[in-house]
Amino acid sequence: MKNNPVIRFAKEEDLDELIILCKEHAHYEKSVFSLENKKDSLKKHLFSQLPTLYCLIVELDSSLIGYATYMKQFSTWDATFYIYMDCLFLNSSSRGTGLGEELMNRIKIESAKLNCSLIQWQTPIFNAGAIKFYNRIGAVSKNKERFFLKI
Repeated sequence: MKNNPVIRFAKEEDLDELIILCKEHAHYEKSVFSLENKKDSLKKHLFSQLPTLYCLIVELDSSLIGYATYMKQFSTWDATFYIYMDCLFLNSSSRGTGLGEELMNRIKIESAKLNCSLIQWQTPIFNAGAIKFYNRIGAVSKNKERFFLKI
């Protein structure tokens, strides 16, 4: 890497590149991805007066090489708020460089600012690299099935 990568919050002008990373992420996780309404919806949820989604991006040499999105949610069982990390993705050439851990550390900092002391997320069972990474940083897994109900 020529320069040092920077982790920062996404800006509106990042949306086109962010969507490309989202598409790469979906492909990596063997999922379908549609471009339909992505830019408008992300703009609305990331950049409104009260955002419902937060996005950290990793930038290197004026290009986005990774991102993480998260939101504040409430746990009925714990009767407290927590951070749900929806996505964490680095392009293939950026994996194994320590950037994933830097990104997780930044999410920890941002979680504390939102008065949350727990981060939850999920990854496909076949994503062995991610599972190994999450175990290495001290995360604990809880096996559950995820269901989808289209309305």
